Amino acid sequence: MKKQYALAALILVVAAIAVWWWYPTDTDNNGGGSDRSGRATNVNVAPPMIASISNTLQAVGTTAAREGVNIASEVDGRVLELRFAEGQQVEAGDTLVVLDERQARADMAVAEARLEDAQNRFTRAERLRPSNNISEAEFDERRAALQVARAEREAAQTRLENRRIQAPFSGTIGLRDISPGAYIRAGDTLTTLDTSGVMELNFAVPERFIAQVQRGQTVNARSESFRDRQFQGEVTELGSRIDGLSRTLRVKALIDNSDSLLRPGQFMTVTLSLGEREAVMIPEQAVLTQGIEQYAYVVVDDKAERRSLTLGQRRPGLVEVVSGIELHEPVVVTGQTRLSGGDTVNVLDDPDVLLPVSRVQPVEQP
Repeated sequence: MKKQYALAALILVVAAIAVWWWYPTDTDNNGGGSDRSGRATNVNVAPPMIASISNTLQAVGTTAAREGVNIASEVDGRVLELRFAEGQQVEAGDTLVVLDERQARADMAVAEARLEDAQNRFTRAERLRPSNNISEAEFDERRAALQVARAEREAAQTRLENRRIQAPFSGTIGLRDISPGAYIRAGDTLTTLDTSGVMELNFAVPERFIAQVQRGQTVNARSESFRDRQFQGEVTELGSRIDGLSRTLRVKALIDNSDSLLRPGQFMTVTLSLGEREAVMIPEQAVLTQGIEQYAYVVVDDKAERRSLTLGQRRPGLVEVVSGIELHEPVVVTGQTRLSGGDTVNVLDDPDVLLPVSRVQPVEQP
């Protein structure tokens, strides 16, 4: 019996608390509480505004040197001299590696001697030809011999030049894979050479966006290695084919790397600007969430109206309203958590209620 009395007393206490909560006291209403007894709820409002926002696309990409090669030898030979240091900036035409030239110089001397002899023989033939003291066949033979000697000398000159490996363009030398005295074969990689002032950025965009991607669009890229830096560039080339597996289009951009922070092969997060458009935006603090619904209150004839929202892009303190609120409808930014649709409201004039980031008005409202 005592247990039944205790249970009944507990039920009465819970009911009393519920009644107290549902019907606020005068003190609560005077302080701007919820309007459950006919009194107005104090709220602050802010007008929606028109702002220019950028349509952006997020992607991941990889850096590559605008020009990059493996420096290799075209001939076999022993390394006599290395004329570069790892990480050094070199100019186009600088000699990087010198191979043993002794055999090539000897071959060059032989080729020059043969060329001189063939030239002399042909000169004599030219002097004899007007007086018919030389046959046409012998004259043609000496002329052909001269041409062969010239070609042999040119070949010898090329072999000699190949003993000195030069930089094909200006750039930064990588790590070396050889030492002086090493014997190398034709095609062996000696080091690498990459341009660094401007870096190539390769990434892919989904097929549904290709109509919006154009040359000249702005690209902003970030690297985990330099989190406080943003690297800017622009789209320069679009691929000619859609990848059949990923359904993406390859895009190439050039980004500034004048301080040589980025290196080829680096992973980057890419933000591609697809253009600007005007949008209706409201303070982010006005938006409430219930389940999967996002909503806000507007004031119409001193009454609160609840509006379900479709939201778009966000800025610090601001959010785009795709649908749900019109530009002329003031939105409630404080006091909305205890409002219901149809409640009477008393609009206060206090601009300081907006969060600092929401007070920035980037574009004037028309």
